[in-house]
Amino acid sequence: MGGDAFDLTVIGSGPGGYVAAIRSAQLGRRTALIEKEPAPGGTCVHWGCIPAKAMLRAAEILDTARGAGAFGVKVAAVELDLAAMHAYKARTVQANVKGIEYLLRKNGITLLRGHGRLAGPGRISVTPPTGPPTTLETRATVLATGSAIRGLRGTEFDGRHVLHSDHALLLDRVPASMVVLGAGAVGVEFASAYRSFGSEVTLVELLPGLLPLEDEALGKELERSFRKRGIVVHTGTMVETVERTETGVRLGARAGERKTTIDAEVLLIAVGRQPRSTDLGLDGTRVGVSDRGFVQVDAHMRTDEPGVYAIGDLVETQALAHVASHEGIVAVEHAAGRAPHPVDYDKIPSCTYCHPEVASIGLSEARARERGIEVTVGTFPFSAIGKARILNDTAGFVKLVTDGKTDEVLGVHMIGPHATELIAEATAALHLEATAESLFHAVHAHPTLAEALGEAALAAHGRAIHI
Repeated sequence: MGGDAFDLTVIGSGPGGYVAAIRSAQLGRRTALIEKEPAPGGTCVHWGCIPAKAMLRAAEILDTARGAGAFGVKVAAVELDLAAMHAYKARTVQANVKGIEYLLRKNGITLLRGHGRLAGPGRISVTPPTGPPTTLETRATVLATGSAIRGLRGTEFDGRHVLHSDHALLLDRVPASMVVLGAGAVGVEFASAYRSFGSEVTLVELLPGLLPLEDEALGKELERSFRKRGIVVHTGTMVETVERTETGVRLGARAGERKTTIDAEVLLIAVGRQPRSTDLGLDGTRVGVSDRGFVQVDAHMRTDEPGVYAIGDLVETQALAHVASHEGIVAVEHAAGRAPHPVDYDKIPSCTYCHPEVASIGLSEARARERGIEVTVGTFPFSAIGKARILNDTAGFVKLVTDGKTDEVLGVHMIGPHATELIAEATAALHLEATAESLFHAVHAHPTLAEALGEAALAAHGRAIHI
């Protein structure tokens, strides 16, 4: 290979792509990273994880200030400064972008601006924003192009009254009313934030419960909490028509035989994302693509085309930033001739940053039973935890799913205060193949929210102390 060739080239600089590039460089391999957008970071940094959670943090502070009187603190005239909130969000995004750019420079990675696509064995074409395409040589390639927003058939986004998640991040107003279609993580997070900002929010979900990918108990508890906050929830409901009106939108929906009409200023469509697997030069290669557009890979993220790997939202695994990052590490270590451990998809933490927060890892109760496992469950409410009372935030619980024969912890499911941080202990526990008994023998400091996990482990043995 010539002097301008690379050992490994990554197409896409999201949390999968840039992490893959850094790990490749750490292994001493000459690495290029191709990104078509002006700055690295991908959807997660620019339009997803980072700005959305910054918005949710603003919503949390707003709610905390409104409830300050419960702590003996007087706060006058609490209100949202929308422009200042957007500025804070933009600063947060930019700080993350600068961090990624620094890491790329520090590791000697060549960052190329343009659209990358396969151009034959060991070759990649890069089309820059201006000027003709160039071609580079590479021993291995990692496809990390992520996913794009999926719309609703027959309904066009206009950015004013019919929105997708990118629009919702940048609205120049707080709408008087909002319908959110889709109660996955994105839908419930925006429903939560805009309710805190002052919108009248209606949440519509086709499936029987909120957060359909989570343990059923979490979705039921979240629905109860949302209803207490004044969010109208329609589950098991299909949207049949969407009409634009003089003041916004009108939805015609059906739940069984019951028809409902919902009027709102804006409709936020949050029905999922689809892989960006087109225009990657896959035609004529051995790369397999499913009917839904996912690139097919093995446990080491290899496609059937020699030297070509795929990771992140491009493959049919959990569409989470941390999954993409670990898949990227597996791919480049394998490309470098190492023997990395494949990702264990049964032990991936999932976090949803609405209020109350939701987090989980491992098998749900239903999934464990589907696998024929004799299941034992232990549940403990935050209402019986002293630290939750101190925080004046007692909604929710911790649910432990264990193997009834071996006592191994198979899943941990949480809804309540700081659940997205508390899940870290459960993540360690599952990876260390902990039992419920080992968890309750581990002394949990008092007063902490983490005591709920220890008590849930006791509950799995019928020994909970504080309830």
